[in-house]
Order: sequence, then structure tokens, then C-alpha cells
Amino acid sequence: MNKEYYGKLIFEQSVPGRTGFSLPTDSYTANLSDLPQTLLRGESPRLPEVDEPSLVRHYTNLSTNNFGVDTGFYPLGSCTMKYNPKINDEIAADPVVAALHPSQPDYTVQGALKAYHTLQSMLSEIGGMAEFTLNPYAGAHGELTGLMVIHAYHDARSDTRRNKVIVPDSAHGTNPASANVAGYKIVEVKSLPDGTVDIDDLRGKLDDTVAAMMMTNPNTTGMFEKNIPQIAAMVHEAGALMYYDGANLNPMLGVARPGDMGFDVMHINLHKTFSTPHGGGGPGSGPVGVRAGLEEFLPNPRVVYDEEADLYTVVTDSPDALGRISAWLGNYTVELKALAYILSLGTENLALIGPMATLNANYIKDSLKDDYLLPIEGRCKHEFVFDGLRDKSTGVTTLNVAKRLLDFGFHAPTIYFPLLFHESLMIEPTETESRETLDRFIDVMKRIAREAAETPQTVIDAPHNTPVTHPDDTEAALHPVVKWSDLQPSATL
Repeated sequence: MNKEYYGKLIFEQSVPGRTGFSLPTDSYTANLSDLPQTLLRGESPRLPEVDEPSLVRHYTNLSTNNFGVDTGFYPLGSCTMKYNPKINDEIAADPVVAALHPSQPDYTVQGALKAYHTLQSMLSEIGGMAEFTLNPYAGAHGELTGLMVIHAYHDARSDTRRNKVIVPDSAHGTNPASANVAGYKIVEVKSLPDGTVDIDDLRGKLDDTVAAMMMTNPNTTGMFEKNIPQIAAMVHEAGALMYYDGANLNPMLGVARPGDMGFDVMHINLHKTFSTPHGGGGPGSGPVGVRAGLEEFLPNPRVVYDEEADLYTVVTDSPDALGRISAWLGNYTVELKALAYILSLGTENLALIGPMATLNANYIKDSLKDDYLLPIEGRCKHEFVFDGLRDKSTGVTTLNVAKRLLDFGFHAPTIYFPLLFHESLMIEPTETESRETLDRFIDVMKRIAREAAETPQTVIDAPHNTPVTHPDDTEAALHPVVKWSDLQPSATL
């Protein structure tokens, strides 16, 4: 690639008078003068003037600079960036599905409603729950919905003093944020050195003002909360409910179910655990499941099946339901992709996801623990956390390591989270990566550790091979360059 040319912005390739199209005069363009003056620009927009091949090459070149799971290893801890089979996208994009309208009569969309209801049932079995709603659009939206269900449960029992939610200090940031939006005060519970919840600290914070405890299991350090039966018993004895953050459900598939652990409400990130590309902020889906006795509080609308009539219907007037929390039945195409993913794997292969994800994570962890500081020993699940390089004298930070990885075609893992460690480097390989990919990642991580010891400036100055090399992070955050005029305020075309 000729970076000197193709690395230029489209504005820099502009040549006055050059065009890439020629449109015939028609009744629309001929009558532009009839438009009200208030709708017309004072001057023509400053657009680049280029030929069509240059335009196509420019955007094609830009697309190759986007990093995705289809182009490289994406070990983003706590986000489960696994490979997404293309057949799922083909099914979701089929015109038979894409052309559906949410307001169609139920009898005209029986296949779609059956798919929706089938996924509800499958997720209930996977999660150990009585019923699921697929309406929430994302994980955080699911958290909010689940907390609203918990709120409705306590309100129905006239237990209105419960205004607190307990959240571990290792929790995802969405947990306290969702609880706050739901109107609850946040109570933080400490973690032990092994990353699990400090039961003694929890015991002193449980009383009749607590509505729920939110937990992720395995937690964000990748460790399984082995005391979960005792924790659930303590929370229930205090009259509160247990909420399961499903962001880390991937390693539990085929091994354990949140409902069996004692959780009352949970959400699942379909876009993580069950296959939908979600880099760049979407699309997502955060179905919420509840144990028996809480089904009535799930939001409208709901898909129900009448066995006698063999008919699926959409119910919009369940009296005790939350009402709507989304425009209709959620992100249907994301739900369809998840259903295709589950059906294509089948029961026997779905049960291999958790063990394989755990195997891959431990393989990387044990291979790198001599070069990177491992603050929590023991068998992890799907992910683990290093506290930066083992040798702290090099001056090379976790941020430097993350940027250097880009030079070798790997996306950086999650960095500086969880906040339990100063130089957190959280790695999640997922079950879909091959042994060869893991070995190459391990080799590169070892090389970076050697560079940090021998030629630290090589790592500190990284990345070297990307279109934008070693930006000033603080300046980029304070003064982002998002358009041509930001870069060249006085530039003219």
C-alpha cells in the first residue's frame, strides 16, 4: 500500500473541478429554485472534489484500518469478543425476516413469534430461570430492567424501605450505574485478596433496607465465587434478592446455571455469549430472566403460546408487568442470530463452550505468569488479570504494552480494569480461538516483555506501524480531532 497517497484524508486528495458523477437534469433538480430560501444554504458545502475510483479506494482503505474479530485476535477481557458465524448474519438479513413489521397481525408472523418464544425457553433452560423477556436492547438496559423487576417485587409486598443495592468493588461499572438510575443507593462490599467477595464485610451491610445484591460469577478477576451458596442464603435471609450480571456467563455454559446458584434475576448479553458482532457500540440485546414467582413483573409486550390453539400471540396488557421498556420486542435480528448460534451448536457442543473458554484462558495465564505479574493465583475461568509487567523497573506501563500489541496485529486486552490493581491487564481469549493463535499471542507478549527489559523505549514509543502512531492520549481526549476543520482550520479546497 502506498501510505503516502492512500494514507491521506479524502480532503487532501481533492482537486478543484474534479467530479466522480454526472447526474441528468430532472424535475427535482430543475426546480431547486422553488425551495424556500430558509431551507437553502448560504454557500455550498465544502466537500472534497475527487473521481470515483479515488473515493472507492479511500473508503476501502479506511475499512482495512478497522480492527475486528474477523481480522485478528480480540482478547478484550469481560467483553467476550468471540468469532461470530456468518450464517447467523445471513439468516438475520434474509428478506423474509428483514421485511417484517412489528405491527403486523400475530397470525401473519407465527414463525417469527415461534423463534422468539423458542429462544425465551432456551435461555430459561440455560440460565436456570422460569421465564425470560428479550425486550432489553443491551446489557446495561437489561440490568436496569432486572432492577425494575426487583423494585416491583418489593413494592408489591409493600416493602418500601428497601432502597439500597449491594455491589462488589470488582463489579462492572454498569452495576452501580444501573442501580442508581433505578433509584437505589449503592453499598460497596469489599473483595478478598483472591478477588472473591468478603463475606464478613457483606454480613455487616445486610439489613432490611437492602433490595438486592448484584454479582458477576465468575467475577471480573476471572475467579469463581465459590462461596455463592452462602452469599445467596445470607442475602435471601435478609429479605433481598440476588441479581446476576450475565456479562461473564460464557464460561458457565455447560457447567453451571445462575438459577441453581441462588440468583433470582439475571440478564444475558446475547451479543457476547451468543454471537453478534458488537464492536463500536452495538447492536446488542440484554434479555432478562427471573425465577418462578417473578414472571408477572416482566415488561410488556410478551410472547405467549397457546398449546390448545397452537398459536403464538403478543400480549400487551399484563396488569402487573412493568409496561414497555423498549419500542417493541427488542432487537429481533440479534435475537435471531443468537437462536441460530444455539441451534447450530446443539446441546452437546454448547456445553463445551465454558470448558474450552476456561482452558484457553488458563493456558495463556500459565504461559505468561513469569513475565507478567499475576496478583491472584489459582485456576481462573474465562479471563484473568495481570498487574502489568512483573519487572516494574523498566518504566513500561500497561498502556505501553497494549499499544505495542497493535504493531503485531492483535487488539489490546482490557486495560486498567478492574480497579483492584494499579496496572490491570485483563485478557479473555474465548473458546473460539485456535491453539496456534494463542501461541502466537503468547510469543508476542513474551517479546514485548523482553523489549521492555532490553529496549524499553521501543515499547514506550509504540505503536510504530499504525496509521496514527503514538498519539498524545491526554491531548486527544481534551481536544479530539473529529473533522477536517479540526485538523486544518484554515484549509481551503
